[in-house]
Amino acid sequence: MNDSSGEFLNNMKKAVALKYVPGKTEAPVVVAKGKGNIAEAILQKAKENGIAIQEDAALVEVLSKLDLDQQIPPELYQLVAEILSYVYRSDASAGARRQE
Repeated sequence: MNDSSGEFLNNMKKAVALKYVPGKTEAPVVVAKGKGNIAEAILQKAKENGIAIQEDAALVEVLSKLDLDQQIPPELYQLVAEILSYVYRSDASAGARRQE
């Protein structure tokens, strides 16, 4: 779309939340997704609960095509593993700073 409303829709923020419980699921599962106000609400909830947020527009675009409660497909394991690694490192750093 070339009109301003189309540009707004294309630039709307998107968010996808994943949950992974080792031993319970084989892979991370999509637990929330949305765009615009819903994306903002997802991000706000994550911040309120101390959940690390990683921005990756290309990955969000792919993940947003999955259904809720769907495990990520094997071809996304490597990308999501990198994100989870970042999250775990962030959590560890935050914990170490709190103990100082």
